[in-house]
Amino acid sequence: MARVINALIIGNVIWDVVDTFVPTVNMLVNYGGKEIITGCDLKPSILNDPPAIHISGGRCNDLYTLVMIDPDSPSPCDFNMREFLHWVVINIPGGSDGVSRGYEVVPYLAPNPQVGVHRFVLVLFQQHSLLRGICEMNTRARFCTRDFSRDHNLGPPVAAAFFFFLYQQSGLYLLSIVGTVVCVSVCSLAFGSLGFNVYEICCLLSL
Repeated sequence: MARVINALIIGNVIWDVVDTFVPTVNMLVNYGGKEIITGCDLKPSILNDPPAIHISGGRCNDLYTLVMIDPDSPSPCDFNMREFLHWVVINIPGGSDGVSRGYEVVPYLAPNPQVGVHRFVLVLFQQHSLLRGICEMNTRARFCTRDFSRDHNLGPPVAAAFFFFLYQQSGLYLLSIVGTVVCVSVCSLAFGSLGFNVYEICCLLSL
């Protein structure tokens, strides 16, 4: 669990999106049959459909809310649409692909950044009870995960994961990160030796 938090801190997900928290369940994210793990490269085409989410470590009757956002929209250097909302599912039962049995408040929107390196963050909250009466969002832009959690009495996250999506003129590349840090490119080794963290390296590479 500690390495998950370390990765979230290094990627600036903690501070930019959520406050420091203690993970209490395991959340596995699976896109197109491939688990998002350290160093895993995925084709952009498999992001067109929502990922399967496996939640373990909680009680069998626990319910969860999942939020997926992009804090770097429209670009890492001009994130005036932070946070851009990609997905919200509530009343998710724990277990294998429980998300498919939850209620989708905001339909899944596949990542499609046009500039630079974006972080796509999945945050899982444990509910205190069945959620009702959550209206559909009027806009996806300028969503706030912290406010959403407070407004619906969700408390701190119980799990989180994120991956980098790098846009280059030659095409789209996905670099994933869950629980530890993956170098973005050979260039990142040099930047890393100068003391830059992974997200700062990504911003430099997107210039």
